[in-house]
Amino acid sequence: MITPQALTGMILAGGEGRRMGGRDKGLEPFAGLPLVAHVAKRFDGQVAELLINANRNLDAYAMFASRVIEDTEGGFKGPLMGIYSGLRAANTPWLLVTPCDTPALPNDLVARMIAGVKAGSGEHDIAVAFDGERLHPVVALLRTSLAEDLATTLAEGERKIDRWYARHAWCKVDMSDCPEAFANLNTEEEKSRLELAISTVAHSQGAASKETP
Repeated sequence: MITPQALTGMILAGGEGRRMGGRDKGLEPFAGLPLVAHVAKRFDGQVAELLINANRNLDAYAMFASRVIEDTEGGFKGPLMGIYSGLRAANTPWLLVTPCDTPALPNDLVARMIAGVKAGSGEHDIAVAFDGERLHPVVALLRTSLAEDLATTLAEGERKIDRWYARHAWCKVDMSDCPEAFANLNTEEEKSRLELAISTVAHSQGAASKETP
């Protein structure tokens, strides 16, 4: 069993936010909090340390994590570089990675990813969230011992996460009961739509609880 002491969490927030007009997506307001704050809640009390991978506004991110780490190489080289930076920075055998723009992730994400990596025959080095239709490669649990192999892969010019995963023993973690939890927000329109959906659900739940004797 992977205990909290054996697990580091990391939120990827190092992108350029091109489709959000170049704004730092993790700090965009959503339902009264920055996007990154919603994701950080999924790790509360369940990991030894929470990292945020960011390449700007480091001080702003510092209030939401134990440490903020930059990419080991500059130039916004993509999420695989962010994952590598986390594998190097983590002080535990395992690293659980999530993006900063998925504020509706399951509250039991950590437990489900841990169960998933141990499920099936044999042991896996990587577990990837699967919503029933598609994989979410940046919601993944990885052994930190993979850092050296990923360094070699990056040096060869590889930037595709799925191609690197395919080189290792990996598995899907079934999240088909909550595919909507993996909605990622790339535009202002997507952000507004999900805010409205969450607000509507919260309002209906509140109304139902008042009606319950």
